[in-house]
Amino acid sequence: MTTLSHKIDFAVIISVNNANPNGDPLNGNRPRYNYDGYGEISDVALKRKIRNRLMQEGQAVFVQSDDSKLDEYPSLRKRAEGEINKNEWKDERLFRKAVCEKWIDVRAFGQLFAYGSDKKGEGVSIGIRGPVSLHPAFSKSPVLERVTSIQITKSVSGEGDGTKRASDTMGMKHRVDHGVYVFYGSMNPQLATLTGFSDTDAALIKEALRTLFRNDASSARPEGSMEVHRVYWWEHNCLIGQYSSAKVHRLLAVKPLTDCPDAIEEYEITLQELPGLKCEVIEGE
Repeated sequence: MTTLSHKIDFAVIISVNNANPNGDPLNGNRPRYNYDGYGEISDVALKRKIRNRLMQEGQAVFVQSDDSKLDEYPSLRKRAEGEINKNEWKDERLFRKAVCEKWIDVRAFGQLFAYGSDKKGEGVSIGIRGPVSLHPAFSKSPVLERVTSIQITKSVSGEGDGTKRASDTMGMKHRVDHGVYVFYGSMNPQLATLTGFSDTDAALIKEALRTLFRNDASSARPEGSMEVHRVYWWEHNCLIGQYSSAKVHRLLAVKPLTDCPDAIEEYEITLQELPGLKCEVIEGE
């Protein structure tokens, strides 16, 4: 399988309605926002969703979350030990090759394998840099004033003898009433040669971006509350790229038409062009 044959840039527009797109544990799990009040979804959260979609499509993924993992390994080290031959742990070149061939998220995003020596004296400390980079997603209008917090209660105490309400019967839920977020990313052919990331892998991630919120529902994100509106996909005609990623990403502009937009239709979406660089526009599912 040949590695990525040309540089790729992409952008994704997401709409949020009455959902918590990415809670901040340092702020009572309220939706993330920056100092200017604009909403944020971390790149880590976005990678988690991409990994989940790849897993659902039958791809082998190394960093599996506990609530969606497809095997019985209790930790990343155990997964590495269970899937990679011990002889390959002793040779950095062989280890890199094995983990990149085994797991699509390793050859896409990279991974740090830093495990101390076990009882047999076997350990590893290897950092793999992946060719796929993601920016955090930011809303195109402030969401700070559009975050709604409600107190919730359980109908029965989870602790105590049942004679009075326990403290655990009370809780809080937070949501963004409405927001449109945009994030950007790139795929680097030079780094792809180091991990074996291929055009086929790029196509799998492209489809994962289009279907990012399929099977992603939770109490904080009910079905239909988050949606991929559109994916923009630029494929350069060479390895190094015809233009810088920054210049390509600036081609897409999303601007609210009102001070308090309530739907994706209340945004102006414009796409400029650069000579010789075509953009594939893909509607979300």
